[in-house]
Amino acid sequence: MGLLKQPRFRGHSFHRLDSKGRLRIPTKFREILQQNYTDGLILTNMPNCLVAYPPEVWEEIESKAVTMSQVQPQQRSFVRYFIASAVECEFDRQGRILIPPLLRARAEIDQEVLLIGAMQSIEIWSRDSYEREMERSKQNFDQMAQDASVIGV
Repeated sequence: MGLLKQPRFRGHSFHRLDSKGRLRIPTKFREILQQNYTDGLILTNMPNCLVAYPPEVWEEIESKAVTMSQVQPQQRSFVRYFIASAVECEFDRQGRILIPPLLRARAEIDQEVLLIGAMQSIEIWSRDSYEREMERSKQNFDQMAQDASVIGV
C-alpha cells in the first residue's frame, strides 16, 4: 500500500489522448479504484478542467445535490453545469476511458493532458490550462495557505 494509509489519489502525470478521445488512467489510480471503489469513473465539468470521481464518491455528491433548491437560480445553474454534465466512464481492456467530445471541448482538451490526483477525485487538464492555473496559484499561494490554515492545514 505504501507509506500513506488513506486510499486517495495523489500525484500527477502527463498523458496523450488517442485519436478517439480515449485516455489511459495511470496504474496507481486504477489500483486505488480497484481496491477501494467500483472500477469506473464519473466524469464531469469544472471551470478549467474535467474531474473524475469514483462512483461511490459521486453518489455522495448527488445525494447532497438532490436537496438543492429547484427555484434558486445559482443552485439550478450548479446542477446544470456540474451534475447534469456527468457521464459514467467504464474502463476498456487497456485501462482507458472515453472522454466525450463535448466535455473535451469545454475543458479545451486536445491531445496532451495532465492528470492530477486531487484526493477523492482525478482532475484532467489540458497542459496549457494547467500551466496557467499553476501560475495563478503561485501568485495567490499566501492567501490560499491562509484559507487552508482555518481548517488546520
